[in-house]
Amino acid sequence: TTILLKSKTLFVSTMFKLAAFASLLAGASAFAPAQSGRAATSLAVNELEIGATAPLGVYDPLGWLDTEPEAFERRRAVERKHGRVAMAAVVGTIVHNNHIVFDGYLSKSADLKFSDVPTGIDGIRAIPGAGLLQILAFFALVELAWMPASKYDGDYGVGYFGTDILDPENKARKLNVELNNGRAAMMGILGIMVHDVLEGKPFIFIDMN
Repeated sequence: TTILLKSKTLFVSTMFKLAAFASLLAGASAFAPAQSGRAATSLAVNELEIGATAPLGVYDPLGWLDTEPEAFERRRAVERKHGRVAMAAVVGTIVHNNHIVFDGYLSKSADLKFSDVPTGIDGIRAIPGAGLLQILAFFALVELAWMPASKYDGDYGVGYFGTDILDPENKARKLNVELNNGRAAMMGILGIMVHDVLEGKPFIFIDMN
């Protein structure tokens, strides 16, 4: 059946998808800032140098670093947070398309089990209104209190797998990895959603119909 075929071929298609993500990393660095001598952030690395990676390096065609330097910190914070959300979304898509779900009910009153929620974009339509409100309330808690958007450095005190990275060079490398993976994930989840809506095939390299 189609569902079984999806389950068997999903990881293979995902590998192809991730390869495509990697090929887009150079283009993603279009959002990278120019290097300059402006002050470092509390992360003990120069935030302006993070993301300006080879082969493209610095790419600022609109000249925003020169004309709107005061807006850079917020734009970088937005890029970092969106990248983190997108990485979680890509992982969630892979997991759910493999039909790995929680046991039990999403809504007992609606007789809706987690396993009843369809994969892809259609899943959001299956969630009861009260459930959507709970999701929005959680987003508000994260955005306003737990991990506030006003904290531009993105360091919420959780460390790297529970440990703090004290070496600035090592921290800069890991921050570059996070930022570039986030850029790839933003492109990836957008592509997944578009193809899911247009063709019903979130992972486009294998025809799972």
